[in-house]
Amino acid sequence: MKLRVFYVILLLFLAATSCNKEQEEQPEFTGFVSPKHFPETTYPFETNPVTEAGFKLGRKLFYDGRLSRDGSISCGSCHIQYSAFSHVAHAVSHGIDDKLGKRNAPPIQNAAWMQTFMWDGGVHNLDMLPFNPIQNPVEMDETVSNVILKLQADETYRQMFSDAFGSEEINSTRMMQAFSQFMCMLISDHSRYDEYIGGNETALNTEEKEGLAIFRQKCNTCHTEPLFTNNGFKNNGMPPGNDKGRSLITLNPADEYAFKVPSLRNIEKTMPYMHNGTLQTIDDVLNHYQSGIVQTPNLDPLLGSNFSLTNLEKERLKAFLLTLTDEKFLKNPDFSEQ
Repeated sequence: MKLRVFYVILLLFLAATSCNKEQEEQPEFTGFVSPKHFPETTYPFETNPVTEAGFKLGRKLFYDGRLSRDGSISCGSCHIQYSAFSHVAHAVSHGIDDKLGKRNAPPIQNAAWMQTFMWDGGVHNLDMLPFNPIQNPVEMDETVSNVILKLQADETYRQMFSDAFGSEEINSTRMMQAFSQFMCMLISDHSRYDEYIGGNETALNTEEKEGLAIFRQKCNTCHTEPLFTNNGFKNNGMPPGNDKGRSLITLNPADEYAFKVPSLRNIEKTMPYMHNGTLQTIDDVLNHYQSGIVQTPNLDPLLGSNFSLTNLEKERLKAFLLTLTDEKFLKNPDFSEQ
């Protein structure tokens, strides 16, 4: 009898110890913290601060297929974490009923520093961004009003909205703010490049440092460090097609075939490349800038006839670009579907 009591006490002790250990291993939620070497954010956190409850709500919404017409497509279907929340290996995204869009799904990373969204910059506010895929007939093909009705009928969502915003009221404003709280936390700042910038000289080898020097000479104007984008729109000499890019928004002929400059962070994982996904590898991209630039009237002046890359420069540039991979970001369980 005493032995049995002993084992019961031992099991209770081990269970309590295990629970305490699990609690200790759970890092405290700190909210949004800007990396020290990043510029000022553009997102208005004063009107929508990131909270743990809001972040978790945004994450649940991001991975919920019920936001699409038939429940088959979520935001996470086309923005996959291990590819920096892009649609890896798909030239253009496959939406509802396996319909094809016309552009490559861009990564979602460091959104709190972006000034415009979409390849053509047609969205100027992160809080408005999810409206587009939800209502796009070849993406999620649903109405926001129907999504709200689905969420209102779900007890778990009612509780999560209450935790995040103080009441069970579910509306489009709160839904979009929750999305933004999740997306703003998708910060990529732990690559080997970041270690090097932080003072670790050994984080990059000789070839990679040479690649960084070449990058700063020939690429940094558009792909500006440390975000590796200047948030601008450029005609980078891709063959003109039916998609006229930025000019569809501005109606300015000077913006024809200009597209948003994408961040190069995690470029190793975000293939294929360009707005239409026609370049399959990093080598293809570098070959384009070496010999494939199409000279059109509004080509970015920096890419004119005087721009050139040698084979050695391409080799060094590629070596450097691979240092922008952020495994901690790509594998962070907090960003995964729960």
